Amino acid sequence: MRRPPSLTEGSVSRTLIVFALPLLAGNILQSLNGSVNAVWVGKYLGEAALTATANAGSVLFLLLGGVFGMSMAATILVGQYIGSGRHAEAKHVVGSSATFFAVLSLLIAVVGALTSERLLRAMSTPPDALPLAIEYMRVIFYAVPPLYMFAFIMSVLRGAGDSRTPFAFLLLAVVLDIALNPLLIFGWGPIPALHIAGSAWATFIANVVSLVALITFLYRTRNPLCLHRDELAQLKPDPAIIGTLLKKGIPMGLQMVVISMGGILMITLVNRFGTDTAAAFGAAWQVWNYVQMPAFAIGMAVSSMAAQNVGAGSWDRVARVAKVGVVANFVMTGLLVVVIELFSRQALGLFLPAGSPALAIAVHLNLIVAWSFIFFGVSFVLFGVVRATGAVMPPLIILFVCMILFRYPFALVLMDAWQANAIWWSFVLSAILAAGMALAYYKYGGWRKARMVPAGRPAVS
Repeated sequence: MRRPPSLTEGSVSRTLIVFALPLLAGNILQSLNGSVNAVWVGKYLGEAALTATANAGSVLFLLLGGVFGMSMAATILVGQYIGSGRHAEAKHVVGSSATFFAVLSLLIAVVGALTSERLLRAMSTPPDALPLAIEYMRVIFYAVPPLYMFAFIMSVLRGAGDSRTPFAFLLLAVVLDIALNPLLIFGWGPIPALHIAGSAWATFIANVVSLVALITFLYRTRNPLCLHRDELAQLKPDPAIIGTLLKKGIPMGLQMVVISMGGILMITLVNRFGTDTAAAFGAAWQVWNYVQMPAFAIGMAVSSMAAQNVGAGSWDRVARVAKVGVVANFVMTGLLVVVIELFSRQALGLFLPAGSPALAIAVHLNLIVAWSFIFFGVSFVLFGVVRATGAVMPPLIILFVCMILFRYPFALVLMDAWQANAIWWSFVLSAILAAGMALAYYKYGGWRKARMVPAGRPAVS
């Protein structure tokens, strides 16, 4: 098999862009997949069905947020070992981590399926949506094992320097999901109409097929990270590796929780200004989801690149990765913000009824807030670099300070004087503060001395 290009050699700029583009395309694909599925459910099954999928989806997002941190920990471990040329160690990480993710996902699936109704009632799911949500969520929990394993394998491949293969099979999963949704919701020929459960079964089938296809492809192309019959002992869980996944992965997963908490707190303030302002904020949020995608993609790319170069001991190249990543974020996110600002009325109008008074509010708040995502991107890129050594707590602390301890109180205190503008400016100032703190930690913090490698194993330096 042709090995993926090394992230420790060649032009940093070209390597970063080539590596990040499939990640960006994958993020866009997943968002479009969610939007298309929401159209099928909302337009043809009604508001209660859409509410049901939204409630179940919030739980799934939380579960995937948790696995994000631990899969990122596996990415960095594999990246460091690949960068240092210790492929046997990388395979050991893959085997031990695969067993851990398989057991964890099966446990969550069983417990989740059994407790779906109680969980949804605790979330105060509207009564008319509750039966639909229960039906949908039980199937979604069945999909957790293939979803977790699919995410894990894609993360490992990225750590090894391959972002194209994960994108190709993510594309397969999205296409299958979109195609199967109407087929299973409405039925066709011998296939019965499964209604809202059909949408969940589409997700399950799409991920199972894509997971099996990905594993088959990796073995047929003799990927160097594949475990063979004489290496099955590598599947035995290594307490040191599992401990690293938990110790380093949980703080990274908590970063997603902090971001979600910060968003919920801001929505509680926005709701005070009435339906039009809330609708305007909701429309802007849909647009901002796409504005943030370049920063997320570049952040993931620099994390993989930095991990390999940390493993190789190429600290000058790690610094170059950080600089190029920040510049790439300014260019890609900045251009996207300019386009959004120039066509904000048209973009925001996609999510609001024609003639809605919320549109003018949305254009106004977008003009203030959209630029802040450039600074958000700076912090996310620098977080990607420093966590490649195992420094995972400082980014979490910075996010908590900026999004919980600063942004919400700032908006709350100034709302009487500035009205809703206090909320919009709080986004800008908290993003600038986060970028400043991230830059200060990158320049002066002790992240270069952090270690990701499990205790009891030779340190990667």
